[in-house]
Amino acid sequence: MSTSSQLPEQRSAPMHERRSFLGALFAIVGGVVSATLAVPLIRFATYPLRATAGGTSWSDVGKMDEFTSLTAPVTRTIHVERVDGWRSSFAQNAVYVVPLGAGKLKVLSSVCPHLGCTVRWVDKQNQFVCPCHGGIFTETGALVHGPPLRAMDSLQTKVENGMLKVRFEYFREQVADKEPMA
Repeated sequence: MSTSSQLPEQRSAPMHERRSFLGALFAIVGGVVSATLAVPLIRFATYPLRATAGGTSWSDVGKMDEFTSLTAPVTRTIHVERVDGWRSSFAQNAVYVVPLGAGKLKVLSSVCPHLGCTVRWVDKQNQFVCPCHGGIFTETGALVHGPPLRAMDSLQTKVENGMLKVRFEYFREQVADKEPMA
């Protein structure tokens, strides 16, 4: 009897070891599969945090031929696409193309650096004037008088296939240094 009573105990020990090995194996495989499936979901959910905010595209201002005979600043309306995370938005903004001489051009934002009003070019006075608080700027955008703390903001430009392009940005208002807003 003693030998028959020991037999079931010996059989249960290897069976118990196999069950715990299989349980551990299933737990490890399940964890690896779950982690593999979670990585794309986490990357998708955190994309706006990892992406650069406020990315703007290059906007067409006009053909370079249009600006060769400029003697005074001229306004142009550009279409701006702005991408923030998953959201993209489209806007129209006014810019000024300013002749610098020798065929060189400068593009200025029409947004006043004081409080964001739209600056106008006044031909009779040969200067830019902000109608909100009386800021006055020269033909090239330099500050002459008024509450703004800096000159009008110049924008990054390039010429591609004979087309003048500009990268429109908004800059922080009421500060002396030109700081792009995110």
